[in-house]
Amino acid sequence: MKYTETRSESLMAAHHGRDQWQRLTLAATKEGRVTGLKVDLLADMGSYIGIVGGGVPVLGAWMFNAIYKFDAYRFTTTQVLTNKAWVDAYRGAGRPEATYAIERLMNELAAEVGMDPLELRELNWIKHEEFPFTTVAGMTYDSGNYEAATAKAKEMFGYDELREEQRRRRESGDPVQLGIGISTFTEMCGLAPSRVLGQLNYGAGGWENAEIRMLPTGKVEVITGTSPHGQGHVTAWSQIVADRLGVPFEDVEVLHGDTQVAVRGLDTYGSRSLVVGGEALVRAADKVVERAKPLAAHMLEASPDDLEFSSGRLQVRGTDKGVTIQEVATAAWAAHDLPEGIEPNLDASASYDPVNFSFPHGTHLCAMEVDTETGRVQMRKYVCVDDVGTIVNPLIVAGQVHGGLVQGIAQALWEEAVYDDNGTLVSGSFVDYLLPTAADTISFEIDHTTSPSTTNTLGTKGVGEAGTIASTPAVVNAVVDAVRHLGVDDIRMPCTPERVWRAIHEAGAGGETTGAAAPHMSPATGMQGTVDRTDGASEGGQQ
Repeated sequence: MKYTETRSESLMAAHHGRDQWQRLTLAATKEGRVTGLKVDLLADMGSYIGIVGGGVPVLGAWMFNAIYKFDAYRFTTTQVLTNKAWVDAYRGAGRPEATYAIERLMNELAAEVGMDPLELRELNWIKHEEFPFTTVAGMTYDSGNYEAATAKAKEMFGYDELREEQRRRRESGDPVQLGIGISTFTEMCGLAPSRVLGQLNYGAGGWENAEIRMLPTGKVEVITGTSPHGQGHVTAWSQIVADRLGVPFEDVEVLHGDTQVAVRGLDTYGSRSLVVGGEALVRAADKVVERAKPLAAHMLEASPDDLEFSSGRLQVRGTDKGVTIQEVATAAWAAHDLPEGIEPNLDASASYDPVNFSFPHGTHLCAMEVDTETGRVQMRKYVCVDDVGTIVNPLIVAGQVHGGLVQGIAQALWEEAVYDDNGTLVSGSFVDYLLPTAADTISFEIDHTTSPSTTNTLGTKGVGEAGTIASTPAVVNAVVDAVRHLGVDDIRMPCTPERVWRAIHEAGAGGETTGAAAPHMSPATGMQGTVDRTDGASEGGQQ
């Protein structure tokens, strides 16, 4: 039986994301040093609990403190069921919601104490020499360098020059104002370890499995439990195996996605594929080498202890006598002269369960132009410098970042699931739901710094969710920054021209700064929000 849903059926029945009402209280000194953070979260689960929906707010709980050094932290969450579409994990799953909240809040603190928002962040973030650092939420960040990423991003962005242009526009009363948005973020990803997931009553472990088969033809089959849906695993996995075993890239074939072939594995989510699945692959490759040594030693009439492995060759140390690992695989298959106890293959598998999450980070800077007469917003420049540890394939990483950026920017500017007073979804098609295309965005400038992870062999960190997590607050901070001098300190996402225009005019009329600032009743939930609420929405995300 096969069921093919329509797009409208998908928008109404598939899961939505980001439906949280957040009340945050930040304590800080007059000099801008943060001391305490309290988060009270109301999470709308929609009509029923789906896959990991109930765990999404909990994932965010560890990240509200972000890259900052708080003395005290309190987090509470209440989850409610409503008559809306069910809510579940959507790219970032709790981390974007937390990052949006704290990065918006840090900008408000900077305005309160009269500091440049970048200087305020630097005053409070973890310094690179302090790693590994255990946060107030209990996470141990293994490595990072926020100073380096921010310095590079500032230079690429032309931060000081844009601030000067912003000053000139304000002084001249230009109807099109310039806003600069900042987001300095980190996230916990590479989802595992299993023991932590167990403490959260998660339904599965966090380990991953990989298998390598050395064929008699010299080819290599790789079986992975992480199945890609566009992330380029086949390319990256082939690179890792080719490098680790010293075989030609073209001789590696990656198999995935079929439980009859890949019988063990926990799949792809939470930026875990390379960090967890790639590490399993490295360990399987190392086992292949170790299995090859006794047979290679026999073939070379040497002791296994005298062999060294490099660039695909097992060679007697200090001599030019050696064989390739592919020749050893062929000899094992033929089995004409195997030493006692040696099996006729070099195949190996490995499962890997991380000891910790990985913690990529970055600095994202956004310049937005806001027409104060119409409320129209237009992105002028976007720069991001991410630190995702060791990069295996730069092109794949760039693709992941670009895709993530558009998703996060879309949440800030366009995408919203809208319900009427009866709880009926009225944005149930792409006629009503604004999904951006490449034509709606600009060319992003991206770069990287590298602080290798200390918890896996490759030194990698997750990248799949980074752009989505960081971009939303960068954009909204930029929009608010453009009109802050007019009395606006918040605009509810998405920042549509109408909402921006209303925020400006309500502030100018001496009323509330934004429509979201006044008490707002959500007809589907009956819950009331206030000025210190930050909301998130994304594809299918409700307000």
